[in-house]
Amino acid sequence: MTMLTGPPAAPVPQPPRETGPWPVVAAVATGVWAVLVTVPGQVTGWLVDQVVLVTGVDRVVAGWPLVAVVTALLVGGPALALALLPRSPAVRAAGRAWTGGAVALGAATLLRALPPVHHEAYLAALASTAALLALVVARSTRRAAGPVVAPAATPGTAGGRRRPGAVTLLAAAAGLAVLLPWLWVGALGGLLETVLAGLAAAAFGVLAGVLLGPAFWAGLVPGTAVRPARLVLVGGLVAGVTLALLAAGAGQSGAQLPGLVLLPPLGFVLGALEVAARHAGRPAGPAPVRWLVALALAGPLALTDPEEITLLLATSRDVPFWVAVGTGVAFAVAVLLAVGYGVLLARPRARAPRRGVAGLTAGALLAAVAVVYLVPGQPGLYGERLLVVLREQADLGGLPAGAPGRAGRDARAAEVYRRLVATADRTQGELRRTLTRLRLHPTPYYLVNAIETDGGPAVRAWLSGRPEVARVLVDQRPRPLPAAAPPARGDTPTPTGPTWNVSLIGADRVWSELGVTGAGVVVGSSDSGVDGRHPALAGGFRGGDDSWYDPWEHRRAPADRGGHGTHTLGSAVGRDGIGVAPGASWVGCVNLDRNLGSPARYLDCLQFMLAPFPPGGNPLTDGRPQRAPDVLTNSWGCPPLEGCDPGALRPATAALAAAGILVVAAAGNTGPSCGSIADPPAPYPDVLTVGAVDRSRQLTEFSSRGPAGTAAKPDLVAPGAAVPSAFPGGGYATLDGTSMATPQVAGVVALMWSANPALVGDLDRTRRILTETATPATVPAGATCGATRDLVGAGLVDAYAAVRAARAG
Repeated sequence: MTMLTGPPAAPVPQPPRETGPWPVVAAVATGVWAVLVTVPGQVTGWLVDQVVLVTGVDRVVAGWPLVAVVTALLVGGPALALALLPRSPAVRAAGRAWTGGAVALGAATLLRALPPVHHEAYLAALASTAALLALVVARSTRRAAGPVVAPAATPGTAGGRRRPGAVTLLAAAAGLAVLLPWLWVGALGGLLETVLAGLAAAAFGVLAGVLLGPAFWAGLVPGTAVRPARLVLVGGLVAGVTLALLAAGAGQSGAQLPGLVLLPPLGFVLGALEVAARHAGRPAGPAPVRWLVALALAGPLALTDPEEITLLLATSRDVPFWVAVGTGVAFAVAVLLAVGYGVLLARPRARAPRRGVAGLTAGALLAAVAVVYLVPGQPGLYGERLLVVLREQADLGGLPAGAPGRAGRDARAAEVYRRLVATADRTQGELRRTLTRLRLHPTPYYLVNAIETDGGPAVRAWLSGRPEVARVLVDQRPRPLPAAAPPARGDTPTPTGPTWNVSLIGADRVWSELGVTGAGVVVGSSDSGVDGRHPALAGGFRGGDDSWYDPWEHRRAPADRGGHGTHTLGSAVGRDGIGVAPGASWVGCVNLDRNLGSPARYLDCLQFMLAPFPPGGNPLTDGRPQRAPDVLTNSWGCPPLEGCDPGALRPATAALAAAGILVVAAAGNTGPSCGSIADPPAPYPDVLTVGAVDRSRQLTEFSSRGPAGTAAKPDLVAPGAAVPSAFPGGGYATLDGTSMATPQVAGVVALMWSANPALVGDLDRTRRILTETATPATVPAGATCGATRDLVGAGLVDAYAAVRAARAG
């Protein structure tokens, strides 16, 4: 009899075969083209950012958006053609993945228009953009590809349970292995910053899971047959290019470069995991991709500060060095994982991985992550702080003229200190109490009426809305390193007799002919520190319990790891022929750590210079203005990268000038651009700003130019090219920069005030003598920045003429 049966099953349609190799050739060419466009574009964009930073040129906001549009068109166009035109499912799968990666790269790169200082806002936008793209791509992929035919999940598998399967656990283990190096070399930022970085990494993981999920692998290798070599090699290459596109968009200011190196090898890991899943009778699904990519990107996104991946720190073993180390180790781990997973999981007769073994592997890696983070790593949160500048600043008008010389200067300094502290106490009380209740650890300042406090964007927005607050600056805090850089050491022979720069400005004639060496004058140095044991500097230290302050590490004795501060102070007061005023005394403060500062650290040192205090003392109650140094040398500037705006330190220099303390500051090394004297305190009118010339009295190319707003800057120039001076460890070094020129002018002031103590604190007469006795300096051909004064000021400082004029006065 006839059996009743259902209709015959419809055959699964097989894709038509291509008639030639051209689609494959086009796919290979498109993949190579995508890499050649993406990698150089990202590296070049970062280098341009660095050049802009180093040269002091205004940041081009439209730069990265332009790169985004060009990259998306150059990569996305050919990729879209692959996704639409060929009949090969594999080629079309590659085209779809690369098109999605190009769109994601373009959209994420647009976000770099946000200033790097607002890192939390950038991370929030990055996470939102990646999540939105994942949603859009997932819907478009489902509409374009239709349902993916896959074997039904069996009980106990990843498809039938919510528990992660063996393949997902192995993917998580691989991601943790790639994360390990970053936990060793890096450190976390603030709490919100860390959470947002984790969300951004997770969102990119979800996006990668959509682009490289079941539809991708089903298109790349149609059917259910396991083809290990094709899955690992071809799938790994296609997935690697996709991951490179995603990584290029994940991060700013150089944080995207590590991911661009270490993510592509993980494409082969994904291929091996797909083979392992198919050995178990089912596709891997998106979960392994999500875990692997999210954990791999969490390292560079969460454990590095993008503002510290800068060429400004590349001269020592600082963040750029350790980021390179972390990237190299993570890349090696990724390559080893690709080889190991390929050998263990992708063999033709390999058994499906067991969930128990995979769980133990992931657990062991998780334990290793905890150990590395807690032992050789830098556990804790190291987010930026905020500097809250209040609207009301102290009224320093109507100060009594007082007696000439140091007695009058000390009286003015005491009155300035009293008014500043009184204003801070009267206006900060309520806000300080509120911040303390919120456990935001406020630190009061008086030289600028301000409060440093913890807090992220939400706290900043709340503070900015308070009526007593003028503005809120981001106060940068460098993240710790796994190991301190080796201390700087000099390699230049010990000078014999006066150095060329000392002779060029006539300081040696002041010693020999006028008998003036700077005795009785105190020079204050705010810099990277001072090697207090250096033979050229040890004898000049003023001593006492209020002549040295280190707000970074609170070291009790003068020390200097970087060497910059030792070199600059040596040019001011060093003995053995290197310093302009070898008979002067010095006091010091550390306002730079690893060549980085912040508004609060600069204020720490400037406050100490107005009213020194003993170790552990309170600057607002224990200051001693009668012990203030006479002249300050400042070979530093506070750019926007460190959190300063143009007016950040303006009340501070105004208060020091009112107290009769002369502030000498470097013009900067961002020449030959016009108007490049921009970073505080160099542009301020009450600061004596110094540019640099070479042996032939010609303005150096690097010396920053004016004008500074409406003011003519610099005020003077001094030797700043190939200047020899002291360096830590008892040695010497030759350096270039307006940093080297600045302390020589401070030394000339010390000679003038030593020759005529009645001039101490008389800043107007001192400036007038310096400018009237300056000698002409040469301007390079073609150097035009307004008037000559905007290039070399009044000219080259002349110590001999200035001291004679001071003595005659």
